[in-house]
Amino acid sequence: MVGVVNITTDSFSDGGRFLAARDALAHARRLRADGADIIELGPAASHPDARQLTAEQEIRRLADVLDELVAAGIPVSVDSFRPQTQRFASEHGAAYLNDIQGFPDPGRYRELAKLSCQLIVMHSVQRSGPATRVLTAAETVWTGIERFFHERLTALQAAGVDRDRLVIDPGLGYFLGRTPEPSMLALNQLSALKSRFGVPVLVSPSRKSFLRTVTGRDLDQIGPATLAAELYAACHGVGFIRTHDVAAIRDALTVFQALDAVRREPAASREGDGRFPASADS
Repeated sequence: MVGVVNITTDSFSDGGRFLAARDALAHARRLRADGADIIELGPAASHPDARQLTAEQEIRRLADVLDELVAAGIPVSVDSFRPQTQRFASEHGAAYLNDIQGFPDPGRYRELAKLSCQLIVMHSVQRSGPATRVLTAAETVWTGIERFFHERLTALQAAGVDRDRLVIDPGLGYFLGRTPEPSMLALNQLSALKSRFGVPVLVSPSRKSFLRTVTGRDLDQIGPATLAAELYAACHGVGFIRTHDVAAIRDALTVFQALDAVRREPAASREGDGRFPASADS
C-alpha cells in the first residue's frame, strides 16, 4: 500500500492541506499507522490544470519531510518527473522514484542504473509533462501501453537497470484520456499486463476523474467508487495500490482475505471452533 502525501497548493483532491512540513509529516504518520507500507511525497500536482514548478521549488517542499521520514526508517517514494528532483530524492534516501513520464531520457539510463532505489515507470498518452484532456480510443491506448512498456523496459535494462528494480504503472484518468473507457480497459487488463512483463504493477485509481464520470459523484463522494476499483485491482494481482485513503482499502482487504480463507477451508473443520454458530438443525 502506497499512501499519498501531496505537498502542494493545487492537487485536485487535497491541495494546500499538507503544504507545511509539519502537516505533511503528521499526515504521513497517520497513513503509516493506517497501514501504508510506503509513503509517497508529491511536491507538484500533475492534473491538467496544475501549476508547473521548477525543480528547486519541488526540492524546497520535499527537503524537511523526506529527510525526517527516511530518518524514521519509513520507505519513501518521490513523485516527480524532473531529473534534478529525482537526484535529490535518491541522494536523500528515497526508496522509490515515480516518474509520470516513465523516465523518457535515454541519456540518464546509465545514471539510473547506478542507483539502488526502485523505479516506477508510468505510462501516459501525453508522454511528457502533466496530464491533459485528450480524446482517446480505449483499444488504441491499450496497444500503446503494451508497446510503451516493451520499449521502455527493454531500453532501461539494456542500460544496466536491474529488472527487479522496475515497477510499471499503466496510468489512469486523464493520463489515458478524458473519457472513462481507456481507464476501465486498463484496469480490466491488469493480469495480462503483469503476465506479459513479469514485473510488479502499481495502479492509482484513487479519486480519479474517470470514477467520478462513471458514478456521477462529486469528489467528496467518490470514496466507495475508489474502493471498488482498488479491490478489483488487488484481486487481479497488482503489487502496489497508490491511494489517498489507506485505512479503507486496508480494512476492505482484511475482510476480503478473511472471507476467502473461510471459502478455502473445509466446512467440517469450522464446526465447533467458536468462530461461527452451529446450524439450527445440528
